[in-house]
Amino acid sequence: MNAQQQLTPPAIGEVWPGQGGIYGGLRQYPEGMCHVIFATEDVGRHAYGDYGVSTEATSRTDGRANTSILIARTGKHPAAIAAAAYTADGHADFYLPAIGELHHGWQYAPESFIEEWYYLSSSQRSANLAFDMGFVDGYQDYYCKGLELRVRPVRRFLQ
Repeated sequence: MNAQQQLTPPAIGEVWPGQGGIYGGLRQYPEGMCHVIFATEDVGRHAYGDYGVSTEATSRTDGRANTSILIARTGKHPAAIAAAAYTADGHADFYLPAIGELHHGWQYAPESFIEEWYYLSSSQRSANLAFDMGFVDGYQDYYCKGLELRVRPVRRFLQ
Protein backbone atom coordinates (compact mmCIF):
# COMPACT_ATOMS: atom_id res chain seq x y z
CA MET A 1 0.00 0.00 0.00
CA ASN A 2 1.49 3.36 -0.94
CA ALA A 3 1.41 6.50 1.22
CA GLN A 4 -1.44 8.09 -0.75
CA GLN A 5 -3.69 5.05 -0.25
CA GLN A 6 -2.94 5.07 3.47
CA LEU A 7 -4.06 8.71 3.77
CA THR A 8 -7.27 8.28 1.79
CA PRO A 9 -10.01 7.86 4.38
CA PRO A 10 -12.88 5.41 4.01
CA ALA A 11 -16.51 6.49 4.29
CA ILE A 12 -17.42 7.94 7.67
CA GLY A 13 -18.45 5.15 10.02
CA GLU A 14 -16.20 2.53 8.41
CA VAL A 15 -12.99 1.09 9.84
CA TRP A 16 -9.89 2.83 8.50
CA PRO A 17 -7.29 0.04 8.17
CA GLY A 18 -4.01 0.97 9.82
CA GLN A 19 -5.45 4.00 11.66
CA GLY A 20 -6.76 2.30 14.77
CA GLY A 21 -10.49 2.32 14.34
CA ILE A 22 -13.62 3.83 12.86
CA TYR A 23 -13.36 6.96 10.77
CA GLY A 24 -15.38 9.80 12.28
CA GLY A 25 -14.72 12.45 9.64
CA LEU A 26 -12.97 15.79 9.98
CA ARG A 27 -13.09 18.16 12.93
CA GLN A 28 -11.37 21.46 13.71
CA TYR A 29 -8.87 21.46 16.59
CA PRO A 30 -6.30 23.97 17.89
CA GLU A 31 -3.61 22.39 15.67
CA GLY A 32 -5.83 22.46 12.55
CA MET A 33 -8.32 20.26 10.70
CA CYS A 34 -7.94 16.66 11.89
CA HIS A 35 -9.18 13.21 10.99
CA VAL A 36 -11.07 11.70 13.95
CA ILE A 37 -10.73 7.98 14.69
CA PHE A 38 -12.94 6.25 17.27
CA ALA A 39 -11.72 2.95 18.71
CA THR A 40 -13.67 -0.02 17.32
CA GLU A 41 -14.60 -1.08 20.84
CA ASP A 42 -15.29 0.26 24.28
CA VAL A 43 -12.70 -0.26 27.00
CA GLY A 44 -15.26 -1.11 29.66
CA ARG A 45 -17.03 0.98 32.24
CA HIS A 46 -15.00 3.35 34.37
CA ALA A 47 -15.51 6.23 36.76
CA TYR A 48 -14.33 9.73 35.90
CA GLY A 49 -12.68 9.86 39.33
CA ASP A 50 -11.57 12.60 41.70
CA TYR A 51 -15.07 13.11 43.07
CA GLY A 52 -15.31 16.41 44.92
CA VAL A 53 -12.20 17.84 43.27
CA SER A 54 -12.34 20.47 40.54
CA THR A 55 -9.79 20.13 37.74
CA GLU A 56 -9.01 22.22 34.67
CA ALA A 57 -10.29 19.46 32.33
CA THR A 58 -13.24 21.59 31.25
CA SER A 59 -12.81 21.79 27.47
CA ARG A 60 -15.95 20.68 25.67
CA THR A 61 -14.06 20.25 22.39
CA ASP A 62 -10.53 18.99 23.13
CA GLY A 63 -10.44 15.61 24.86
CA ARG A 64 -6.70 15.27 24.30
CA ALA A 65 -6.05 18.38 26.41
CA ASN A 66 -8.53 17.21 29.07
CA THR A 67 -7.01 13.73 29.20
CA SER A 68 -3.50 15.17 29.63
CA ILE A 69 -4.73 17.17 32.62
CA LEU A 70 -6.47 14.14 34.12
CA ILE A 71 -3.55 11.74 33.55
CA ALA A 72 -1.21 14.20 35.29
CA ARG A 73 -3.28 13.64 38.46
CA THR A 74 -1.60 10.25 38.85
CA GLY A 75 -4.03 7.38 39.33
CA LYS A 76 -7.07 9.50 40.11
CA HIS A 77 -8.99 9.28 36.81
CA PRO A 78 -9.77 5.66 35.79
CA ALA A 79 -11.67 6.53 32.58
CA ALA A 80 -8.86 8.74 31.25
CA ILE A 81 -6.27 6.10 32.21
CA ALA A 82 -8.20 3.36 30.39
CA ALA A 83 -8.68 5.46 27.24
CA ALA A 84 -5.03 6.58 27.13
CA ALA A 85 -3.82 2.98 27.59
CA TYR A 86 -5.72 1.77 24.52
CA THR A 87 -3.64 0.90 21.45
CA ALA A 88 -4.64 -0.26 17.97
CA ASP A 89 -2.76 -0.72 14.70
CA GLY A 90 0.40 0.50 16.44
CA HIS A 91 -1.19 3.79 17.54
CA ALA A 92 -0.87 4.69 21.20
CA ASP A 93 -2.23 8.26 21.05
CA PHE A 94 -5.82 7.57 22.11
CA TYR A 95 -7.56 9.66 24.74
CA LEU A 96 -10.92 10.12 26.51
CA PRO A 97 -13.12 12.24 24.21
CA ALA A 98 -14.54 15.61 25.22
CA ILE A 99 -18.33 15.94 25.17
CA GLY A 100 -18.16 17.67 21.76
CA GLU A 101 -16.19 14.75 20.33
CA LEU A 102 -18.76 12.26 21.63
CA HIS A 103 -21.47 14.39 20.03
CA HIS A 104 -19.50 14.28 16.78
CA GLY A 105 -19.53 10.47 17.02
CA TRP A 106 -23.29 10.49 17.59
CA GLN A 107 -23.80 12.76 14.58
CA TYR A 108 -21.59 10.92 12.11
CA ALA A 109 -21.06 7.33 13.30
CA PRO A 110 -23.79 6.49 15.83
CA GLU A 111 -24.02 2.87 14.71
CA SER A 112 -20.46 2.39 16.00
CA PHE A 113 -21.59 2.89 19.61
CA ILE A 114 -23.91 0.90 21.88
CA GLU A 115 -27.25 2.70 21.82
CA GLU A 116 -28.44 1.54 25.22
CA TRP A 117 -25.52 3.10 27.06
CA TYR A 118 -24.24 6.46 28.09
CA TYR A 119 -20.62 7.27 27.35
CA LEU A 120 -18.40 9.27 29.67
CA SER A 121 -16.55 12.31 28.37
CA SER A 122 -13.36 13.94 29.64
CA SER A 123 -15.25 17.23 30.11
CA GLN A 124 -15.73 18.10 33.76
CA ARG A 125 -18.90 20.02 34.65
CA SER A 126 -18.11 20.59 38.34
CA ALA A 127 -16.15 19.12 41.23
CA ASN A 128 -18.75 16.34 41.47
CA LEU A 129 -20.00 15.95 37.86
CA ALA A 130 -18.72 15.17 34.35
CA PHE A 131 -20.58 15.39 31.03
CA ASP A 132 -21.85 12.23 29.33
CA MET A 133 -23.66 11.36 26.09
CA GLY A 134 -26.51 8.94 25.42
CA PHE A 135 -26.31 7.28 22.02
CA VAL A 136 -29.94 6.15 21.91
CA ASP A 137 -31.13 9.74 21.37
CA GLY A 138 -28.12 12.06 21.49
CA TYR A 139 -28.97 13.33 24.96
CA GLN A 140 -26.12 15.14 26.68
CA ASP A 141 -26.20 15.17 30.45
CA TYR A 142 -23.86 15.13 33.41
CA TYR A 143 -23.13 12.27 35.75
CA CYS A 144 -21.59 11.72 39.16
CA LYS A 145 -17.81 11.42 38.81
CA GLY A 146 -17.81 8.43 41.16
CA LEU A 147 -20.13 6.22 39.07
CA GLU A 148 -19.04 4.14 36.07
CA LEU A 149 -20.05 4.71 32.44
CA ARG A 150 -18.82 3.27 29.15
CA VAL A 151 -15.53 4.57 27.75
CA ARG A 152 -14.71 4.79 24.02
CA PRO A 153 -11.19 6.02 23.20
CA VAL A 154 -10.59 8.40 20.30
CA ARG A 155 -7.53 9.69 18.47
CA ARG A 156 -6.91 12.36 15.87
CA PHE A 157 -4.27 13.41 13.41
CA LEU A 158 -3.80 16.35 11.07
CA GLN A 159 -5.42 16.16 7.67
